[in-house]
Amino acid sequence: MRFRPGTAVTRRTWQRTHTLLLLPITLLVVLAVVDLVTPSIPLSPALVIAPALTASFAGPRTTAGVSALALFAQTLVAVSQPTIPTSVHVVLFVTLAVLSVLLVVYSALRERHQAQLAQVRTVAEAAQRVLMRPLPERIGPLRIASLYLAAEDEAQIGGDLYAVTRTEEGVRVLIGDVRGKGLPAIGEAALLLSAFRESAHRHLPLDDMVGAMEQSVSRYTADMDLEEDTGERFATALLLEVPEREPVIRVTSCGHPPPLLLRPGHAVTVPSLRPSPPLGVLVNGEHPLDVLPFAPGDTLLLYTDGVIEARDADRRFYPLAERVGRWTEDGPEALMHHLRRDLLAHAGGRLGDDAALIALHRTPADRRHHHGHAHVRSTARQDTTRAERP
Repeated sequence: MRFRPGTAVTRRTWQRTHTLLLLPITLLVVLAVVDLVTPSIPLSPALVIAPALTASFAGPRTTAGVSALALFAQTLVAVSQPTIPTSVHVVLFVTLAVLSVLLVVYSALRERHQAQLAQVRTVAEAAQRVLMRPLPERIGPLRIASLYLAAEDEAQIGGDLYAVTRTEEGVRVLIGDVRGKGLPAIGEAALLLSAFRESAHRHLPLDDMVGAMEQSVSRYTADMDLEEDTGERFATALLLEVPEREPVIRVTSCGHPPPLLLRPGHAVTVPSLRPSPPLGVLVNGEHPLDVLPFAPGDTLLLYTDGVIEARDADRRFYPLAERVGRWTEDGPEALMHHLRRDLLAHAGGRLGDDAALIALHRTPADRRHHHGHAHVRSTARQDTTRAERP
């Protein structure tokens, strides 16, 4: 029997609904009993509270069932209190019936809206996963961990972007930030990612890759810009190339914040780069290529401006270089865990802009060699297992 991922969620929702259902039913019983035992205290008008509570968490059928129980309780009270004029009971019954119908209609509309919203979220999440592919934990000489915090509610990505690919020249990494945030910026982020992947697989040199991406962004800007937005659509980007056997990293910055170089011993360095203008500002401009030392055991932390521009309650920016010095001994995954917790605590649990971080840790050559042999042995075992299956 195959387990369906939504089964557990559905079961928990069903249990929660039935647990909450005890409240309106108990309220109906208490109100009806008190009204029957002490006629001098008329509580029957409060019976409408039960279907109103039910409509806040249950569907139209459950709301209709509780409404029917409320009408039945109102009828019992009317029969047991003949001293009260019949017209009063009729008014209370009709009022309760009308309100119950309205609550059932409201519950049905809310349930329909929730179903539509769930479908839209499912489609959006699938599109976001296709656009922002998960980064591999290991690629070439690198261990990688990433973190993405979207500023928009119900969004997993926004205007920040990153991608990693392996070529004959080494591992190439892109991190960028398009103007704006949330869903309106996703189209431009998709364009930049597509341009990076296409040029990377054409084995273009790093500076030629930047030129190809620049042309793609410029064409998009010319086609899509409105008059009031002319000249305001651009993207910052940082492109890196990590050679397999050289302890260096090549970097081209297009108006993007410089990375942080982390070394054991709580050493944090901000490399000096020669940035060029953001993509979309100048066409066919020069893009200087900087070469930085990147030895085994080093970690390079890439980030977008949403990280360093996050403010606390006193409007102070997040001191990334200062905070990250505590965790230079940690691996990429642990580093991302610490940064996520610390950044959200600094910003009060909510960021004003999208934020993305990538940690690139260069592993020693012997460890990569051992990992490669382990992977080969694991693959051989899997192939043998498949061959033995009928």
